[in-house]
Amino acid sequence: MADNYLENRYEETHGKHAQKVIVKRVGQSLDSLLKKNRSCRGYDKRQAVSEETLEKIVAVNALLPSARNQQLLRFKLVTAETGAEKVLQNVKMGGALPQLHLPLPGTEPQAFIIVCSMAEPNPMVYVDAGISVQSMLLKAVDLGLNGLIIAAFNKQEIREAFALPHEPLLIVAIGKSCETITCVPIEASENHAYYRKDGVHYVPKVKPSELLIR
Repeated sequence: MADNYLENRYEETHGKHAQKVIVKRVGQSLDSLLKKNRSCRGYDKRQAVSEETLEKIVAVNALLPSARNQQLLRFKLVTAETGAEKVLQNVKMGGALPQLHLPLPGTEPQAFIIVCSMAEPNPMVYVDAGISVQSMLLKAVDLGLNGLIIAAFNKQEIREAFALPHEPLLIVAIGKSCETITCVPIEASENHAYYRKDGVHYVPKVKPSELLIR
C-alpha cells in the first residue's frame, strides 16, 4: 500500500483542508478479554476485592439480554468481611483434580457473587445465568481481576447462611489470579480434562475448525 494512502483518500473524499477525525481504540479487545478469562482456582490474597468492585461487575447485568426480558436474576455480594469463609466451606473447586484439594492453602478466593433466580429454575433462567456470569467475568478481567464459575456447592447451606430470599443457581469467585493458565488446542476426539504440570494449569480447547458442522 502506498505511503499516506488513507490520508490521501480522506482528502479526495472530504477536501484537502477538511478537519481530520482521529479515532483511537480504547480498552481491551474482546479477543484479549476472552483469552485472559480463564477459570482461576488460586488467588493472591494480598489484593482484596471490595464490595464496590463487585457492584461494578454486577452492574453489567443492566445491559444484558434476558429471555422474555424478565430479568429474574438477583445477586448477593460477599467479601472477606461479609462471609467469604461461609462460602468457602460450602463449595468445591477443581473437581477434575481432587488429589490437589484446590484451592491450595493461602490462595482461597475472598470475594464471591451468588447468582440467584426469583423464579423456579428453568432452561430460560439458565440461559440468562450463562450470559450473566460470562459477562461478569469479562468485566472482572477488564478490571484486572479473574474469576471462576462454581456450580458444585451446597445450595441449602448457602441459602441459609446468607438468608437468601431466592434460589441460588451459581457462585462466581472473584480475585486476582496467582496461577499460570494456558490453553492447549486439541482435536474434538481428544481428552478434554484440564491438568497441571510443573505448576502450570493446562486447559484443552477444541480447535475452531473442529467446531464447525460441515
